[in-house]
Amino acid sequence: MTENYQIVIIGTGPAGLTAAIYSARANRSTIVLEGPQPGGQLTQTTEVENYPGFADGIQGPEMMEIFRKQANRFNAATVFESAIDVDFSSRPFKIKSDADKEYTADAVIIATGASAKKLNIPSEHKFYGYGISGCATCDGFFYRGKKVFVVGGGDTAMEDALYLTHFAESVTLIHRRDEFRASKIMLDRVKEHPKISLMLDSVIDEFLGEEKMMMKSLTGVKIRNVKTKEVTEHQVDGVFLAIGHTPNTLLFQDVIETDDVGYIKTLGKSTYTNIEGVFACGDVQDPTYRQAITAAGSGCAASIDADRFLTEHSQ
Repeated sequence: MTENYQIVIIGTGPAGLTAAIYSARANRSTIVLEGPQPGGQLTQTTEVENYPGFADGIQGPEMMEIFRKQANRFNAATVFESAIDVDFSSRPFKIKSDADKEYTADAVIIATGASAKKLNIPSEHKFYGYGISGCATCDGFFYRGKKVFVVGGGDTAMEDALYLTHFAESVTLIHRRDEFRASKIMLDRVKEHPKISLMLDSVIDEFLGEEKMMMKSLTGVKIRNVKTKEVTEHQVDGVFLAIGHTPNTLLFQDVIETDDVGYIKTLGKSTYTNIEGVFACGDVQDPTYRQAITAAGSGCAASIDADRFLTEHSQ
């Protein structure tokens, strides 16, 4: 079964759904293949307070549902399917989904995002979004006067630790080694900051918390010293994972040009990829900002770029 669209958007979240809103409003037949995590990373965020227009804040899943309804209002189709194969060798492009469907498109927008790397311990999934976060700039505000831990040893971990000192009572940086990948200047700033302490040669073995009714909250962690094997328990209000992100680009390997990490390369300030008619937006091509609002902005840009491309190549 093949369905034909002018624009197929692979991926969801603020980037993909904003692209859908703009594309559908431009009277381009549009479909969004939402992928394995409809709504993107924001569906794991309990509250969003830094997106303009929501003065009292909003739950991440609720916000994405509003985005989806707005796209549907302009007749963009959204389906809970994942793209499993793409053929960008010629137009119209072909995309196969896990629902045994094939879609063709005159233009494709990739908005598959990036996933925060996790520790992959059993208790992590239970409290992710309920005290465990992969984004200090997104969630730091919620930890005013609280005790937080940051896990990592690179510049991102240093930046997150320093950022969190604006809110938290104390910040403990946990690193599995006694040496850091971070630049010396960033490390020196962390070591000199009175609110930050270091816990080296250490890893988190377990996240501890409470579950009451439908509510969950992180209350502590068990930490193991990798040299002495000693396990200690610590009270903590929040843990921020700063061990990197993985762009969701496996589907486009050897098809779309990426950097060394796997982020899709776009040309100049545009959303154009190395393949004419294929565009990328959001965290899949942004290793720097990784915010809902910047993702939405690039989704808007990708839609405008795709619309102009289709106009220029219309017969």
